[in-house]
Amino acid sequence: MTALLVGRRAPSRLRVVAWRFFQSTQGRIGFAVLVLLFLLAFAGPALSPWSYTDKDFTAFLSPPSAEHWFGTLQTGADVYAVTLRGMRKSLIVGLLAALVSTALAAVVGAFAGYFSGWTDRTLTWGADLLLVLPAFLILAVMSPLFGAGQWVLFVIMLALFLWMVTSKIVRGMTISLKQREFIQAARFMGVSPVRIIFRHIIPNLSSLLIVDATLNVSAAILTETSLSYFGFGIQPPDVSFGTLIADGSRTALYAPWTFWFVAGLLVVTVLAVNLIGDALRDAFDPASRRPR
Repeated sequence: MTALLVGRRAPSRLRVVAWRFFQSTQGRIGFAVLVLLFLLAFAGPALSPWSYTDKDFTAFLSPPSAEHWFGTLQTGADVYAVTLRGMRKSLIVGLLAALVSTALAAVVGAFAGYFSGWTDRTLTWGADLLLVLPAFLILAVMSPLFGAGQWVLFVIMLALFLWMVTSKIVRGMTISLKQREFIQAARFMGVSPVRIIFRHIIPNLSSLLIVDATLNVSAAILTETSLSYFGFGIQPPDVSFGTLIADGSRTALYAPWTFWFVAGLLVVTVLAVNLIGDALRDAFDPASRRPR
């Protein structure tokens, strides 16, 4: 019996979390929908003979048909092709902005909480300053810099306004965590503070950071959509959810296919990401589950 117990390794925390996640109905639904959306965004264009840059000058604002599955725009562009192109760009922007903002929150919060003193005061003051700045107006003023091919700069600027609240949570958890025995032991053994932060503190906050990154994806997508809707985000000739919704809203009453397809995909995308975020939170912390 003892040999059996020794030979049988306990499941890792990652496997336990994955098992809990896929036991959740909302987790399975959110994951399946998001996978389908990614397949549609990146593989779907290959199914259509039309590219997002093509124009059909014999079909302006034509309804969905066998030739144009989602109809066409005023310019003759295929709605299916431009919608998938816009969804692909919004997904990329959302994922990259979420990853950058979560990484920034982890580093700033961990350094502020671990070092305290002037480091803590400086980093906290910087986070507080960004919290009170009007992010929308700043991004709007800087929108001329987000020209064609400069969307990476837009992602970086978007991420700079998404990390502050999480960094404060990370700071508080780091202050508590650095009093733990394994952190004290590492310090007495002469391990450098930077190594302690990246090897011990941040990995122990992985559950918070993973859930935060997931929820930041939907926040980044909605922010990008809002900015692009008003012309301050992704710039032509590129397209995203925001630019397509802005164009489709002008013809939504008499050509609803120019608006409702992209609006519906936006809602489904954000809903799927939020379902995954809720399921991950419950998987990492079963005590946080709401009564069903």
